[in-house]
Amino acid sequence: MLGGSVYVAFIRMVVSIGGTILLFCLMDEPRFGKKKIIGIYGIYFLAALPFSCGWYMMAKKSFVRFAPITLFIMIAIISIYISSTRIYLTMYKLAVTFFLMGVFMIGGIEISMIFFHGSVWADIAARLIILLTMAYVIKKYIRDSIKGFGMYLEREMDRFSIMVLIVSLFFGILYVLRPYNQEEIREHLFRVLTNLFLVGTLQFMVIRLYLHIGKESEYRTENQLMQMNHRLLERQLEFLEESVETGRHIRHDARHHNMVIAEYVRRGQCEELLKYLGEYEKELDEGAAPLICENIAVNNLLSAYTRKAERENIKVSLDIVMEERCAVQDIDLVTILSNAYENAIYGCLEARNQLPDRECFINVLVKRKKNKLVIYCSNTCKFQPDLQDGYQKPEFTGGIGVSSIVKSAKNYGGEPDFRIDNGVFVFRLIMNIPIE
Repeated sequence: MLGGSVYVAFIRMVVSIGGTILLFCLMDEPRFGKKKIIGIYGIYFLAALPFSCGWYMMAKKSFVRFAPITLFIMIAIISIYISSTRIYLTMYKLAVTFFLMGVFMIGGIEISMIFFHGSVWADIAARLIILLTMAYVIKKYIRDSIKGFGMYLEREMDRFSIMVLIVSLFFGILYVLRPYNQEEIREHLFRVLTNLFLVGTLQFMVIRLYLHIGKESEYRTENQLMQMNHRLLERQLEFLEESVETGRHIRHDARHHNMVIAEYVRRGQCEELLKYLGEYEKELDEGAAPLICENIAVNNLLSAYTRKAERENIKVSLDIVMEERCAVQDIDLVTILSNAYENAIYGCLEARNQLPDRECFINVLVKRKKNKLVIYCSNTCKFQPDLQDGYQKPEFTGGIGVSSIVKSAKNYGGEPDFRIDNGVFVFRLIMNIPIE
């Protein structure tokens, strides 16, 4: 745009291509190590520079018109291959990168023309200063926000809206990068700057919006976790109250048993005493709470919720095979099982409110298969309850549980599955067991 020899064009291409790659790498999460990334981009860099210089020497006008788009399309293809994020999120990051590339390219040209009479070296120096300033700001202040924004964007925004955002951004970039001669640049300076400002402001507002939405979603999740902890504490208090009441009965019965034993001893009725003690031991064995599994945390949790379900006249079937120690942390097991069981009880109660005479049940299965932990829970539910994004709606579960299950499951590469089959709600989860 400002002319110059092939050497000047070479330096410009080094700054432009290198700067674009640098800005994208600062915002992206690659799937490969640093050495491989440097190697891939290095090969492209070494191939693109001679190609662009030859093109500049042979057909300067077509180079100015088409070279930026051609070279940066190749960068986009390579970057999509390297990136570990989903395609539409990578496309959005590329669009932002190309917008920033347009800013430092047009910025360098305008600074050179306005303040240095179109000096090519002023143009190159201005591009470098703007580029390095952008890189510093992104690395220092924006990088973490961009990563958080990408996570929130994947979770909160539908793909159609993302594509509209990307397309609008690319149109803005194409307008900024369309070639002008010097007279046209002066004439369209205000339009170019206005376009840059509007496109940049739009992207800033979108990022701020989805950061806010994502953080609010996290706050809701934390609130749900607090409510879940409240429910767990309630169950523990119920269990403690039952234990205290059971202790009172034991002490009361113990006094009577001691009196009976003492009377047998006084009368010297040893055979009758042994018979009585055998009956007493048998009674103790029958009255003892059954051991559900060897894992103490899971056993206590399932015992408490099973008693709660049985008090509500819900039939419970348990198939639990858990060793005493599992590589999955107890807090994660408790989070998943307590929420699944709590929601199952809630679903049964809702089904009974819909049809008072309906028989309700809950089936829970927890088993280990090699390096996988399988969790399955099915329960009676209302006919035709709705799902939201494949998960239970909050009003169907009492407002708690699903996000906690999803969050804990992702720690072990698990993805919960929810489905409804003719009035039966089914929750399935397979998690990877860490190697100890």
